[in-house]
Amino acid sequence: MTSDAALLETLSSLQPFASLGAASLCGLLPLCSRERVTRNLDPFSLKDWQGQVVYLTKGELKVDQTDGSTRLFVGGSGEALMPLSAGGAAPTSAKAITDVELLRFDEDTLDIVVTWDQMATPAGERDANETTDWRTKSGIFAAHNFADGVFATLPPANIDTLLGRFRRVAAKRGEVVVRQGDPGDYYYVIDRGRCVVTREIAGATVELAQLKGGDTFGEEALLADGARNATVTMKTDGVLLRLDKADFVALLKEPLLRRLSAAEAVQRVAAGAVWIDSRFSAEYRIDGLPGALNIPLSEMRRAVTMLEPGKEYIVYCQSGRRSSAAAFLLSQKGYRASLLDGGLKALLAEKGKA
Repeated sequence: MTSDAALLETLSSLQPFASLGAASLCGLLPLCSRERVTRNLDPFSLKDWQGQVVYLTKGELKVDQTDGSTRLFVGGSGEALMPLSAGGAAPTSAKAITDVELLRFDEDTLDIVVTWDQMATPAGERDANETTDWRTKSGIFAAHNFADGVFATLPPANIDTLLGRFRRVAAKRGEVVVRQGDPGDYYYVIDRGRCVVTREIAGATVELAQLKGGDTFGEEALLADGARNATVTMKTDGVLLRLDKADFVALLKEPLLRRLSAAEAVQRVAAGAVWIDSRFSAEYRIDGLPGALNIPLSEMRRAVTMLEPGKEYIVYCQSGRRSSAAAFLLSQKGYRASLLDGGLKALLAEKGKA
């Protein structure tokens, strides 16, 4: 049995994983950290376990509970099928009676996975008119979508509606899904298959990226209300999940965009946030804000790796249109990004009041 298969078997015996769909369980594999601790050591003194959900899967562990009691857990059986940590709080202390193995997950990410899985239950459990078991849709249930992707911060109230609005479409190898210059109409999640993203620059075709199951595309044109800035072509046969523009705006764009007034943005920058100017370099050179990073919208996907995950970013452009697209892109990549509502025009108007 492969290591992934063995880990899946282990997860399926734990609670609440035993009730999750197969796609959700597979999605948890990259989010799981496996820790091995030798006998006589206290696993919870070796690192910070705050905010983690922890399971004992192998060995014997004596645990001092917060209520003063002591309990013995045997990995993979009995009470060890439930988390050792409750509410993200680690036990007071513990001692490994034998060598032990622990599995741990970020509590918030795990809660997102369980919430989505439960909202995606098949017909007969949720709605007799709903025939789609969304837990089989590996695209939506890709691990990175829950850890730091577009669905990680979606309000739970939107999940059920969103799942009902996606449409599943088959796509053949070589098929052009979106074409550079066309108007934006749909947002896509790759359920199965791979795509290649290209852009025509000065008469030459430049490959920008390759996308796989769970990746998303098509949002830039919807956010900026403009034309497609790249072409996406199927590299293999596959299946796409498609969401139309109106539903994308209502169910994803608005809940994820954090808007700041000019006064609020200035205060945040004074407290350490960083401006990002999403305009072209020529525009930035004219009236870019002091200290701002200049990352044009067209370069945002490739430039995100240069940003610091712990920083707060406030994105602006002239009016707020391009920056709304850029802020969304950053948010769906897990960055703390906000939008300067109204753009530089609003900021200049605020300064005029001062």
